[in-house]
Amino acid sequence: MARLSQILTLSPGGVILTGNPAGVGMGRTPPRYLQPGDTLTTIIEGLGMLHQQFTTPAQATA
Repeated sequence: MARLSQILTLSPGGVILTGNPAGVGMGRTPPRYLQPGDTLTTIIEGLGMLHQQFTTPAQATA
């Protein structure tokens, strides 16, 4: 965030999207992809943690 804030004005409620190139999971040995039930944890020092659990589309609407 410190580096990003050097070139952009960060405002409360702003959304910062990050990602990685397509096919990263395919390049692992063995290949590894996100599966329903996997949890992604994002940590921002001084702010806190966000836990995101992945579901199937049917689970997301239930």
